[in-house]
Amino acid sequence: MNPEPTQPQAQSQAPLSDDNRRRHYRRHEDLKLLQRERELEAARRICQGLSQHINVDTLVEGALRTALGVIGAEAGSVLLADPKAHELVFRYVIGPGADTLPGMRMSWDKGIAGSVFHSGEAAVIADVAQDGRHFSDVDARTGYKTRDMIVLPLKRWEGEPIGVMEVLNKREGRLNQDDVAILTIISAISAETIEQARLYEEVKLAEVGRLVGDIAHDVNNMLQPVVTVATLLREELGDRLRNAPPAVTGPSLSSSELYEESGAILDNSVRRIKDRLQEIGDCVKGMSSLPQFAQCRLANVINDVMKTLSAFAGKKNINICTEGLDALPSIIADERRLYNAFYNLINNAIPEVPAGGTVRIGGRALHERPGVLLWVTDTGRGMSREVLNSLFTPGVISSKDGGTGLGTKIVKDVVDAHRGGIHVESEEGRGTTFYIELPINPASATAH
Repeated sequence: MNPEPTQPQAQSQAPLSDDNRRRHYRRHEDLKLLQRERELEAARRICQGLSQHINVDTLVEGALRTALGVIGAEAGSVLLADPKAHELVFRYVIGPGADTLPGMRMSWDKGIAGSVFHSGEAAVIADVAQDGRHFSDVDARTGYKTRDMIVLPLKRWEGEPIGVMEVLNKREGRLNQDDVAILTIISAISAETIEQARLYEEVKLAEVGRLVGDIAHDVNNMLQPVVTVATLLREELGDRLRNAPPAVTGPSLSSSELYEESGAILDNSVRRIKDRLQEIGDCVKGMSSLPQFAQCRLANVINDVMKTLSAFAGKKNINICTEGLDALPSIIADERRLYNAFYNLINNAIPEVPAGGTVRIGGRALHERPGVLLWVTDTGRGMSREVLNSLFTPGVISSKDGGTGLGTKIVKDVVDAHRGGIHVESEEGRGTTFYIELPINPASATAH
């Protein structure tokens, strides 16, 4: 026989009075109105923020800051898809990892981000530690503990995702479906604007690439007469020396050797100019041509750069010297690209150094992992904090009149292609040092 229900149970089953029902309805409607107001505010803020920019990185930053501000979350990131590599790339990060995660790549089949990217559906994770899809390497790298998170696909109202947006650790309470509704508006508007900006940048790059191709063709045509005349002069001088009497041959020998050395430098420089134009074209196109890796002696590469720039440095009374390069082990590298990287660094350093100053190139083997550390340091005027912080970014600022900053992008692309790392130390009035770390074998290295 079932016992009689207790008084509290009986009261809980009692029907709501008309007043309570009306209050309950009003409260429900107030919550719906509040949610709509939040969504409208999110739409207003994201439209206002994104309408002012066409640069992809600025748009991504604005979208993420708006999302975190509206939801009240601690941290977040935006990852954009690289269809060719089948990877998601951290494009912008707010919070822990802002200095280390941008540029990091992960397979677009990995983690919660990969799952959301492929499904096109948002995911709300109340307890990240209990979700087996969570890619814990990111937390380990940043030292940040993710509690709860929302991951949304960055996609237009109709279309495939172009990436994902991650929002982490709500400051008050837990992330929920109401937050998803707001973030969906932000992500949809952001994706549309980012995609338009990317298309605009691709059109610009295509045009620049075409111009670079035209310039390369013109430069090759202009170099050809120089090469032809130099070849004729070397042949003529060689014939005269071979047919000259011994009394003339002796005094002329040093001049002949000097001319042969000058001719070799000219030949090498012409080849390097053509390679450099190709490198600039690759840089503009996103480094589309694959690196040609082979055994490489860094000392030989840098010595070739110094030979090419020795006359330029000598006219300015600048001393170029090396230290420790002969002791470096051989590495697997693309010699042409490394030449252009060090050419850029040394060539950019020389004008910054006053007469009597020094540009020093050094290196040592790493003990903690298979690789080498190289540096290019000068006694020049140094960089301002603004210029230093802009290096290797799309908004790079050049400290030289008429400079584009493209040289530092070439250097960064070369280092990235070798799965190495680069950082800069500089102080106004005290010079600049670029540090480059390269692995012995890029194929077995982890990018820094």
